[in-house]
Amino acid sequence: MSGIILYGNDISPPVRACLLTLKALKLNFEYKHVDILAGEQLTDDFIKHNPQHTVPTLSDNGVWLWDSHAICAYLVDKYAKDDSLYPRDLVLRARVHQRLYFDASILFMSLRCITRPMFKNNVSIVPREKTQGIIEGYTLLEKFLTSAPYLVSDCLTIADFCCVATATSLGGVIELDAKKYPKVSAWIERLKKLPYYEEANGWGCKRYIEILKTRLTAIVS
Repeated sequence: MSGIILYGNDISPPVRACLLTLKALKLNFEYKHVDILAGEQLTDDFIKHNPQHTVPTLSDNGVWLWDSHAICAYLVDKYAKDDSLYPRDLVLRARVHQRLYFDASILFMSLRCITRPMFKNNVSIVPREKTQGIIEGYTLLEKFLTSAPYLVSDCLTIADFCCVATATSLGGVIELDAKKYPKVSAWIERLKKLPYYEEANGWGCKRYIEILKTRLTAIVS
């Protein structure tokens, strides 16, 4: 029996990135739901293993990791049959890292700056300066996809998993305009054809968007 345990919640984009990676690798794992809205990540036992008390958190036979980007890279390095999802070629790996940092610093941060006040303080109005971060993210993704079907090259990588989990979630604040961002739209549709996409990202993303659209009652664009 596998000793891999993923602690997470399907509404979390970073958790869904890890689920995409685990499914792509066809790994057996146990998935433990953490009710982050109820504060289950704040228990003493959880904090003992992850002082940042964030999801996703991974336990691999007693090795504990958190941060979706670190988890996805670790899983591929340890368990993949080849390096296509996380290339060992220095140039390609550097490009994967750039896209992962882009997800962390631009895409996900633009979303977190909106959703954290919403979840913690019931803030429902999204001011213009925060919506601009999402527009910047869409615009940069469109540029990244100018010369290849995926974010790094002709091959799918963990950069695609991490970025698509966030990018699809942004639609809960500002829906993606397929006419304005045709390459991003085509890239998302390409990933949706993966046999594990709906289970790993699609279903949870729909739930997340429903929450955002219900609680964000006014958006200043």
